Formats: sequence, structure tokens, C-alpha cells
Amino acid sequence: MNAKQAIQAAMDMSSMVVTRYLSDLSDADLLRRPGKGCNHLAWQLGHVLSSSAGLINAVAPGKGPQLPEGFDAKHAKDRANVDDPKQFYSKQEYLDLMDKANKCAVEALSGMSEADLDKPAPERVRSFCPTVGNVFILIAQHPLMHAGQFVPVRRELGKPVAI
Repeated sequence: MNAKQAIQAAMDMSSMVVTRYLSDLSDADLLRRPGKGCNHLAWQLGHVLSSSAGLINAVAPGKGPQLPEGFDAKHAKDRANVDDPKQFYSKQEYLDLMDKANKCAVEALSGMSEADLDKPAPERVRSFCPTVGNVFILIAQHPLMHAGQFVPVRRELGKPVAI
């Protein structure tokens, strides 16, 4: 397994985990917060998608997914306290956008050479992702950073263990 295959395997695993955690949740469940001061699941999904699109475009300009108009603004940090369901998307819309983002990430990654992965990352992320390869690793891992917060919501709702 080479670096690109390992990164893609991590992307696939992350996608599988998030998809399973969401599988039996309703649109209304996505507006639940895992704890006091935490962001609800819909906001977290939108944040991950906005971040992924931005990161993909940063290392492979024009290769990131096209998100709906206003999507980034609805999921900006200053909107994390919004609970109005009309301001967010359905579970299926988030899943469709995740699938689109994953395909874009894989396509961008497949267009990279091993040497490309060693190039410096864009300046704005270089402090925590020094190389392009590190950016793709972040794209793969970022959904899992948030998926752990989905479990308390699942437990509170009495959902079965998903994985």
C-alpha cells in the first residue's frame, strides 16, 4: 500500500463510520446537541463539508465540491448557536454532499504524484498540516473528529451501537 492508497483507505473508513452513525437518525435528530455548549450534528456536518471543500480547493484548485449557495455561511462558526431547522439541510442532502465531497477528494488525490504530497501545504494550514499529504490526511480524519460527538446523541436517543 502506498501513501495515496493509505489516505484513500482512511477516507473510506471515515465515510463508513459517519454514514453508519447517521443511518438511523432523522432530520430532527441532526439538530440535537451532544452536550451543553456543543454544536448540533447538522452544523458539524456542514462544517466538515465546508472545510473539506476549502481544503481540497487549496491543494487542488477547482477540484473541490460545489456546495449550495450560502452553505458555508449557514455553517460558519458564528452560526453554531442556530437551532432553526429551516437554516439547515436534510440528512439525505448532507449524505449526498458528503458523497460528492468524498469523490472530489479521491479524484484530487488520484491526480497527485507521491512528490506532490511532499510539497508544502498552503500557508494558511501549514502550521498544522505542513505538507499537501498532511492536508489530505486531515480531509480523511476530520469527519472522525466530529463523529465521536454523534455517539452521545445516539445513546440519548436509545439507538443501537452502529459499529
